[in-house]
Amino acid sequence: METLDKDLRSIQEVRNLVKQAKEAQAKLAVMTQEEIDAIVKAIADAGYTHREKLAKMANEETGFGRWQDKIVKNAFASKHVYESIKDMKTVGILKDDKAHKVMEVAVPVGVVAGLIPSTNPTSTVIYKTLIALKAGNSIVFSPHPNALKSILETVRIINEAALQAGCPEGAIAVMTVPTIQGTDQLMKHNDVALILATGGTAMVKAAYSSGTPAIGVGPGNGPAFIEQSANIPLAVKRILDSKTFDNGTICASEQSVVVEACSKEAVVAEFKKQGAYFLSAEEAAQLGRFIMRANGTMNPQIVGRSVDHIAKLANLQVPAGTRVLIAEETRVGHNVPYSREKLAPILAFYTEENWEAACARCIEILNGEGAGHTMIIHSENENIVRQFALKKPVSRLLVNTAGALGGIGATTALAPALTLGCGAVGGSSTSDNISPLNLLNIRRMAYGLRELEDLTEKQPTAQPELANLNINDKEQLISMIVTRILAEM
Repeated sequence: METLDKDLRSIQEVRNLVKQAKEAQAKLAVMTQEEIDAIVKAIADAGYTHREKLAKMANEETGFGRWQDKIVKNAFASKHVYESIKDMKTVGILKDDKAHKVMEVAVPVGVVAGLIPSTNPTSTVIYKTLIALKAGNSIVFSPHPNALKSILETVRIINEAALQAGCPEGAIAVMTVPTIQGTDQLMKHNDVALILATGGTAMVKAAYSSGTPAIGVGPGNGPAFIEQSANIPLAVKRILDSKTFDNGTICASEQSVVVEACSKEAVVAEFKKQGAYFLSAEEAAQLGRFIMRANGTMNPQIVGRSVDHIAKLANLQVPAGTRVLIAEETRVGHNVPYSREKLAPILAFYTEENWEAACARCIEILNGEGAGHTMIIHSENENIVRQFALKKPVSRLLVNTAGALGGIGATTALAPALTLGCGAVGGSSTSDNISPLNLLNIRRMAYGLRELEDLTEKQPTAQPELANLNINDKEQLISMIVTRILAEM
């Protein structure tokens, strides 16, 4: 008996899953809002119920982050996301404007391809399933091979709950044989309507170049500016809370700190007080060699790892209980590792003369990497905050909050999401926190309000002043016009 190789098995599996997903989506498309909402609630409840089990599985399988924080992520992806979308109208008539005679109707996009990263595997599956099904779509997942077991188990749990709530078989599916060729087949399949891509830069670029409409996200590299009017102890606490949450695996987490010279001493002292360790120049150079690989990409050996693990990797001696490693930096560039995205408890530290220079430095960092994503400012000066909002090339400017949790909408009023658009400046199709509204089309029915005659410009009539002139005045006016024309010839 001939055995198909792994790539061929993966490709054939994708074809089968997409076929089933298309059939299932046709059934979802005729369901009522109440039926869809019942399925979505069942998925959210199942994700929340199994949040601890899935968190431990993801941590054990990948080695990334902390399982305690992954419980919070799973709870956020299920309960928090559900609460934000449960009353959202996504089926049938969305709006009926009687005055302007325009009606808007929700139309599901169809089959969604969901690409899942290893950094947030279980929570991203729960979140993407919720927003896809809420919009009446089916979804087929391409799991990261390094998180395959935990992703498969997450899909199994939420799919069982969905089926019991009336979801069509095949609406929630996952590749069990993930390969690059299989994922490529998924992204390019004619029956896949949209790609929802969360992951590395190369994968997101592949999604956008597949020929299928895609929503992808670029890298985060958010600087955090502590302006001199800020509550420094609270600002430092928020930054450390964010950067240590799941060992920095959320892309909206802070990657560098920028301060003014006048407040540097106080900020450094507060960071040290709250458990940060400032590397010497020699130590920073030693660790810097482990942040990026030779090809310029982030070293997976540091991603989501603890300070102790990273210190041992770089052969560094750091105080017990150190929460974050900080290196002072003055440069920005592709070959300057501390100025790049570091999904680990590592921060760069920049000092500038004033807030204008700090503003310019933040723009330089973002233009180097992370444009369109997220930036954080800690300040009580509303004018400066407004200046940052007007000038920064980001889709999210977070004020006085933790970057990781503020960016995803956990500590802010932004739409709760684990896929954060970066806008055109960041190479993304949207700047939104992705919600069900990004996964449906809107059909607009519009009645005519005007006729062609209403759009035609009317010819000007003779001016009353000229019409009322007597014959002598008219002859005099004509003579003046002729005289002027002859004079100009």
